[in-house]
Amino acid sequence: MSAPAQVVDARASTVPLYAAGFVTAFGAHSIAAGMGAQSENIGLTLLNLGILLALYDVSEVFLKPVFGALSDRIGTKPVIVGGLLAFAVLSLIGLWAANPLMLGLARLGQGAAASAFSPASSAMVARLAGGKKAGTYFGRYGSWKSLGYVIGPLLGAGLILAGGFALLFGALSVLAAATAAWVLVSVPHLAPLPRQRYTVLDLARQVTERRFLVPTLVLAASTGALGAAIGFIPALATRHGLGPVAGTAAVSVLAITSVLTQPWIGRLRDAHRISDNKGTTAGLLLTAAGVALIALTPGPVTLFIAAAAIGAGVGLATPLGFAHLADTTPPERMGRTMGSAELGRELGDAGGPLLVGGIATLTALPLGLGALALLVAAASLPRLPEAHLPNPPRPNHLTPGPTR
Repeated sequence: MSAPAQVVDARASTVPLYAAGFVTAFGAHSIAAGMGAQSENIGLTLLNLGILLALYDVSEVFLKPVFGALSDRIGTKPVIVGGLLAFAVLSLIGLWAANPLMLGLARLGQGAAASAFSPASSAMVARLAGGKKAGTYFGRYGSWKSLGYVIGPLLGAGLILAGGFALLFGALSVLAAATAAWVLVSVPHLAPLPRQRYTVLDLARQVTERRFLVPTLVLAASTGALGAAIGFIPALATRHGLGPVAGTAAVSVLAITSVLTQPWIGRLRDAHRISDNKGTTAGLLLTAAGVALIALTPGPVTLFIAAAAIGAGVGLATPLGFAHLADTTPPERMGRTMGSAELGRELGDAGGPLLVGGIATLTALPLGLGALALLVAAASLPRLPEAHLPNPPRPNHLTPGPTR
């Protein structure tokens, strides 16, 4: 196979994986936004709403490391395809989502299925990058996930308005099944690599290594700030007389900024124009500055400036954190590492809003946001061990991708 054909093949192989990332983000956020908007219509109390919102993340927290390790054992492609098909089947439970119990079962099942294909997709992206273009690949992967965050609530609301939760869950089932077929046809099977046997002490040592802990801390901190911002920016907009439309617009600015930033930062990283250390530090500090801005001086203008800063900061830190993990992890345990790193992100996604909400309940919302800003800034202090990147390609040089 010629080099240009191999490059095209590599691109064709990664796009379905980006679509898998979109599915999990779109599924999680479209349903979460829909449940919040329709809670009274389906008889949900605030406590029940909170439980249903948490079920998706609870599944992921417990299962992502498990499925990540499974992908190392049997290969990433079977886990991705199986997870997407399970997502499609379990989404059909949502056809009876007018019943809160069935809605909870559908949400729990979707989270369990996403726990399979999400870390396996990250591991497959890392292996396809082959230590050469990890920044570019993870920049695009993160951008597609952010796109799911952007259009998930809007498209979900439209589908619920047109046909209720049944139409939304039906659309998610079709989307997941189509993506599974796309992965099955277009993504090559990468055989699992030989692995040495690990003791429990070996596993504990690996997850406490600096090359794993520091980038995972970066991902957890940036995701925690993202989750808190998406939840509390609309509340701040309403408090300052801007209305829900302005709050949604500010969240969209945040997400669109992240969508546009991640592929650009990934390319800069692969061209050796930005280092992992400087990029993640700048990203976390920019994110912290955005959170601090809305804590200190919330208002019509600063809300949008802060949203753009948070989006750009998350867009800086996220692809660099994942690319660093990809370049410093032995390929034979890539799945388990990505699953564990995704677990760190889930804890951040849950911990950020809980921290802000807990402190705000005891004191005031600005103090909760200020505490989050301090923690995100503190997460920028540990230094990443430098990854050994290959020399940047010469102009017009075509880097061959994986062959089938």
